[in-house]
Amino acid sequence: MKVILHDLGPEYEALIDSKCDRSLAADGKYAPCQGCFGCWTKHPAECFMKDKLHEACRILGQADQRVIVTKNLYGGYSAAVKNVLDRSIGTSTPFSTYRGRQMHHTLRYGRHDLVKVIVYGEVTEQEKETFRYLVERNAINEGINRTEVVFLPDLSGLEAEL
Repeated sequence: MKVILHDLGPEYEALIDSKCDRSLAADGKYAPCQGCFGCWTKHPAECFMKDKLHEACRILGQADQRVIVTKNLYGGYSAAVKNVLDRSIGTSTPFSTYRGRQMHHTLRYGRHDLVKVIVYGEVTEQEKETFRYLVERNAINEGINRTEVVFLPDLSGLEAEL
């Protein structure tokens, strides 16, 4: 299953939906993570807040391929995308294991094939380096086999990258 998480406006909805099985719009119409860890323990992979991200853990956790479309924010995800990623901590469990000779949380849904991050907007070389490193580290933590980071100066080339 291919899932696209994006911070694009509603004018991109038809394009996004035509390129994936599920999509999550990081539009800010949801509450931020409360840090209760209930999605880890009390009700696994399900947030207690009954908003549009209630099942974000399950959607992202079941994805073989994740595509994240985000505006650059100092070499990191936009605030809206980061908020969704924070709410998806339930894709793992509170238990730990070793991956890559490092301690990480065990995966609730197993390993995934690919995460592709499409970054749009102005990006310096140092921000590109930071973004690549961030995506690589996130991939190790989330059990993702392959990473790809694409930088677009604007959204005109988005369709070809999805």
